[in-house]
Amino acid sequence: MSETSPRLFIVSPHFDDAVFSCGALLAAHPDASVCTVFAAPPEHEMHTEWDQKSGFANAYEAVHERTLEDNRALEVLDAIPLRMPFRDSQYADSPSISRMAAMLEEIIYRSTANTLLMPLGLYHDDHVRVFEACCEILPRLSHLVWFGYEEAIHRRTPGVVQARLADLAQRGIVATPALPSAAHTIDVQRRAQLKREAVNAYASQLRAFGAGNYDDVFATERYWQLSVGRRARK
Repeated sequence: MSETSPRLFIVSPHFDDAVFSCGALLAAHPDASVCTVFAAPPEHEMHTEWDQKSGFANAYEAVHERTLEDNRALEVLDAIPLRMPFRDSQYADSPSISRMAAMLEEIIYRSTANTLLMPLGLYHDDHVRVFEACCEILPRLSHLVWFGYEEAIHRRTPGVVQARLADLAQRGIVATPALPSAAHTIDVQRRAQLKREAVNAYASQLRAFGAGNYDDVFATERYWQLSVGRRARK
């Protein structure tokens, strides 16, 4: 791979978000890093509605099995898993945005990535918190190429993408529709096939969403290139 080729680092709030939202892109970028922010089990045994819908007896089992699912999915896409020691909101122990930002910035700094992909933070509280952490980092790492990705399933909520684009403008972040260039030549059909195989590795989450409620993960992926501009006046 040449020095100018994109070396991807994708920030994923939960185990499945990067693959659900960027799986076809990952298929074209072997050795991309996928950093899952909320990858730790709760401190004490817990039972949540989502974990129960996913088929798990408790939170410890859920995090363990979801980690294995993630390993299998990322192996299909030749991606490198990175995990942060934070717990998602269903476990009632969310970290501060500044703490997430500091640790994430350190991980990015230690990587060889030159292209960063962050969630737009659509609808889900955990996604919004990760978005805020990334926005804190972006101006300090503006020498890297940044993209925001529309989170599959959540992007279907009417108006959320438009609201986020307006919010970015208020923050002085310019969002332009764009697609990171492919590092390797791989046809669209093969990318879709690999993504579908990777998505199917998350059997517990597909079970929780229910048949017919996750078709959006197979729709066209959408990205916005982000750059620091001038903050909009109110």
